[in-house]
Amino acid sequence: MNGGQENGEERSERPERSDSLKNRMSMQRSYSIENGYPGKTRSLVGDAKFETLVRRETRKSLLQDASTEFEEVEDSEIALLESLAESDEQVKLTFMVQARDALLGLTRMLKILEVEEASLDFLETRQPRIDLRSMNIEMEFLLSCQVKRTKMLHLMKSLKTSNGLAGAKLVSGQRGEREVTWFPKHISELDHCNHVLTKFEPELDMEHPGWKDQEYRKRRKIIADISFNYKYGDKIPCVEYTKEDIQTWDVVYSKVKELLPGRASSVHRKYLEIMERECGYGLGRIPQLEEVSEFLRRTSGFSLRPAAGLVTARDFLASLAFRVFQCTQYVRHPSSPHYSPEPDVLHELIGHCPMFADPTFAQFSQEIGLASLGATDDEIEKLATLYWFTVEFGLCKEHGEVRAYGAGLLSSFGELLHSLSKKQAIEYRPFDPISAAAQEYDDQAYQDIYYVAESFEDAKQKLRSWVMSSLTRPFTVRYMPFTQSIEVLDTFGSTNNLIQELKVQVTQLSGAFDQIQSRNTEIVVA
Repeated sequence: MNGGQENGEERSERPERSDSLKNRMSMQRSYSIENGYPGKTRSLVGDAKFETLVRRETRKSLLQDASTEFEEVEDSEIALLESLAESDEQVKLTFMVQARDALLGLTRMLKILEVEEASLDFLETRQPRIDLRSMNIEMEFLLSCQVKRTKMLHLMKSLKTSNGLAGAKLVSGQRGEREVTWFPKHISELDHCNHVLTKFEPELDMEHPGWKDQEYRKRRKIIADISFNYKYGDKIPCVEYTKEDIQTWDVVYSKVKELLPGRASSVHRKYLEIMERECGYGLGRIPQLEEVSEFLRRTSGFSLRPAAGLVTARDFLASLAFRVFQCTQYVRHPSSPHYSPEPDVLHELIGHCPMFADPTFAQFSQEIGLASLGATDDEIEKLATLYWFTVEFGLCKEHGEVRAYGAGLLSSFGELLHSLSKKQAIEYRPFDPISAAAQEYDDQAYQDIYYVAESFEDAKQKLRSWVMSSLTRPFTVRYMPFTQSIEVLDTFGSTNNLIQELKVQVTQLSGAFDQIQSRNTEIVVA
């Protein structure tokens, strides 16, 4: 998931982005330099940050529209509009409306709400008074309604300029009850979570190492089709790797493995050795995803799913909620074994898979995925950033020493050496989700900030606390491993299954303690 790297050293990347704004924004988005997308490589957070840029431009456009649409707009109203410019689909607006004629004014307000498809939340009348010249009953209304954010300017203009009304002022505004973005609730629904925004194939980038290699481009398309045709329950088809593919694997694998002792987490080294025995890791052969997936199921419950290219951030993180890792199958171009502008199977198998074999790390990764279900676009960006600083570029302590556990480090000898070099320019911070989720970074250069976890368990507990205090979704979720489904906990009744399971677990734990105590007593007596 990491980006390209200079000096001939590898940086692979998983470029993805959040996409749920696509039907809401008035601005057409194109992931090109001409339209403001920075750089040639893409990353999970890079795409999410581009969404933020789009939203910022939309906010500027909205405020310009407000100042040109209305002749008289107060500064307080401009401030309220600005605060709502990046809100979700619905906004809640409160107006003080003046009507020259109470009955006509009420009729006009309700008609405007109907036309703008706004829902009435609250309506209160103020003390009426009689206009002695026209003998009309004038009245003020306190009107509160919910409307789509894209229609709030037109609603405001209609209330201010309607012939049947004397004027209106926006007095408050807040986010409405947001519509929760769809998310998969069963592992089979991941078939709908494979949206590839931009296939980062060599024919799309003139600077890609495989740009001029027609045979390589043809093979990449064949491998991508395997992923496009894959459905839940299928076995992952084998890929017949070429001699050049295997040579590229050998070059990267031998170089990285040489550097792992004293630098890589003991968890990674432990499972890499096991996978050499059970999954065919080593020189002369690239392991197939199906055999690695079967191994992961036995060790941690994780599994692999073939990915055709760069999956959206929301879809990618949602897969982690089911302990599924969307994994590419193609190999970087043989002319550049230590550089890849995109994630490839070397990065996935060498960097990620040995870590996913560990139950504790698997749980930590799943927690990030579960947090993404129903999250807003801003929250997806923060979770993608957390993923970057942990699963991709994380460091941890082991017996007082700092070791690498992020896949972007473990699959790249340049990144690995740099991350532990203790150069003056590098800052090592204790892992803190609040800080990490908001931290800017450069995905086209070596990192200058790394977050160091005390342990995977400590990182998991801190992540849970951050999720509970930071996410705005009106529910929580839990994974049901027996049915491979997601249970939404949003009412007291929906917690009954969890309560019953906790009772069973407490009973089992109590019984285990009793047996241990009884056995220890027998040993002491003997």
